Amino acid sequence: MEENKKLYTLLVYSENIAGILNQVTAVFTRRQVNIESLNVSASSIEGVHKYTITAWSDEDQIVKITKQIEKKVDVIKANYFTDDQLFIRESGLYKLQTDLVMQNPDISRIIRRHDAIITEVNPTYIIVMKNGRTEDIISLYRALDEFGCVLQYTRSGRIAVTRGTQEKVSQFLQEREQQHG
Repeated sequence: MEENKKLYTLLVYSENIAGILNQVTAVFTRRQVNIESLNVSASSIEGVHKYTITAWSDEDQIVKITKQIEKKVDVIKANYFTDDQLFIRESGLYKLQTDLVMQNPDISRIIRRHDAIITEVNPTYIIVMKNGRTEDIISLYRALDEFGCVLQYTRSGRIAVTRGTQEKVSQFLQEREQQHG
């Protein structure tokens, strides 16, 4: 990875219309920028969906991508952020082999030390869930993997809110309403 690249998070707001996701991801494809994670959900504004997209890029490239996304007809607003500008969380799920966990108390200690939660236990597997920062989710995976007890592992896409009191899209919509009001 080139030195000038860093992880950016784009927050994109659009109406809930079929095909928008494809249009947004196509911008990354055309610029040959790989999406690291993608999460789409309803936002706090009725009828508006929020896309949280992470990608490694340089600032010049991410500015161009953000502007191109914002030009899409059904996109309301798009902004890019660095990690220090956001409150970020992910979830990780770990399926562990029950007999190995029961034989080795160190595994349970690691789960507790990482503030993870055991959500299910049966004779075959144990499900552990961890919420937190990306690096915390990965750190727990690496620690558990050293014991050879991980049957399956997955982590969610990033979810994020800005550190400001109001989302930029709310401010944008208020200003737009005043201009057209």
